[in-house]
Amino acid sequence: MKIALIGASGFIGSALREEALHRGHQVKALVTQPERIAARPNLTIEKSDVLDSQALTEQLRGADVVLSAFSGHAQQDVRGYYVQGFDSILAATQAAGVERLLVVGGAGSLEVAPGKLLIDTPDFPAEYKTSAEGAKAALEQLRDQDAQTWTFLSPAAEIFPGERTGNFRLGSDQLLVDAEGNSLISVQDYAVAMLDEAEEPRHLNQRFCVAY
Repeated sequence: MKIALIGASGFIGSALREEALHRGHQVKALVTQPERIAARPNLTIEKSDVLDSQALTEQLRGADVVLSAFSGHAQQDVRGYYVQGFDSILAATQAAGVERLLVVGGAGSLEVAPGKLLIDTPDFPAEYKTSAEGAKAALEQLRDQDAQTWTFLSPAAEIFPGERTGNFRLGSDQLLVDAEGNSLISVQDYAVAMLDEAEEPRHLNQRFCVAY
């Protein structure tokens, strides 16, 4: 499979890149700093600006799927930059004629109780709120359109470097917690869940989530 991976050098993007290469896919890594990624077989590295929708369209052309791990964490206006960037990614994916767009989402838009989102709880970390708001806006945008087939994968409340176990649970719009009330997933297992979906689509035009 030919995968165009936006944000391939980030925390989650790096795990997605490694999982995709491990499975033998051809990966085009689209990043702002190509020097951060070492050359590998089946890996093409290109400098990319998500805000340049026309150039991005050409970079996405020919991919079987676009996998967006785009993040605005390094920007001053995180939410604004994320929303602007995601607009461009969605438009470019459509213009390039790529059948599916898979999006790395946040946990903030998951329900912790009927009608109550994780992002609205008192203990939600302030430093992640703007990026969570951006991801929530992206999910709403995807749901409000029907021109592009998409999938949005939300992680557990806590995602961290760990092991690739392949043992996890999948859910839909409700935050998954374990018997102790914790919501956890390693970034490696998050990548497994995402690449499973890329290879065998089961959540077309849906959000799903993953946790232990």
